[in-house]
Amino acid sequence: MIQIKGLHKKFYKKPVLNGIDLNIPQGSVFGILGPNGSGKTTLLKTILGMVIPNQGKISILGSNILKSSSYRNNISYLPQAANFPPNLKVSELFSLISNIRGNLINYSRLIKKFKLSPFLNEKINTLSGGTKQKINIALAFMFNSPLIILDEPTSGLDPISLIQLKKLIQTEKNKGKTILITSHIMSFIEEVSNEIIFLLEGKIYIQGKINEIKLKAKSSKKEFDSSLTDFEYAIASKLKDKNV
Repeated sequence: MIQIKGLHKKFYKKPVLNGIDLNIPQGSVFGILGPNGSGKTTLLKTILGMVIPNQGKISILGSNILKSSSYRNNISYLPQAANFPPNLKVSELFSLISNIRGNLINYSRLIKKFKLSPFLNEKINTLSGGTKQKINIALAFMFNSPLIILDEPTSGLDPISLIQLKKLIQTEKNKGKTILITSHIMSFIEEVSNEIIFLLEGKIYIQGKINEIKLKAKSSKKEFDSSLTDFEYAIASKLKDKNV
């Protein structure tokens, strides 16, 4: 689905992505972990064509993305921070976005799933951050796109909406969609993803399927806080092995 080779990006003289090689298969839910400033969002934005790399190649469905922008029609994107027109009503926003793009699904189920009906006639600038995030999610899933990119989708969500998001990701995965997710919440990534990478200083430090990463952990769990989950321990162990 997505092939990335030798990807480098600098902002001014600061390296943000430093030699990323990555193959993301079709139909996978792929988690991207890492601390703030590790390059997660920049990696997503290079895939989207919003950031042009200094070096390297990205192909989606066999096409070099630097040679054509038409591939973007096959992507749905949830940004980390959505900036909606503040004076639009929620219903007007849904109508606007649906008129801009084709390949629309029946998004009334998304409005129901995230309990947005009471807010449809409200202006966006009057809404809470959590409600705006639910709108953001509904907009990302309202098109029948084979590739879905979610940048910190859990931000501001209440527990019920988080459960609905997990179910929605699983539903789209079952349809054969490819889903890329960044998050700081390791338990969320562990629950919804097949495979992960862990970025640090623009490099991939850990890569693999979650179950395999757990099995290959080498250090003794006694060396870490006993409150760590098996997945958290596996990540900490691998970072320790790399002297991070």
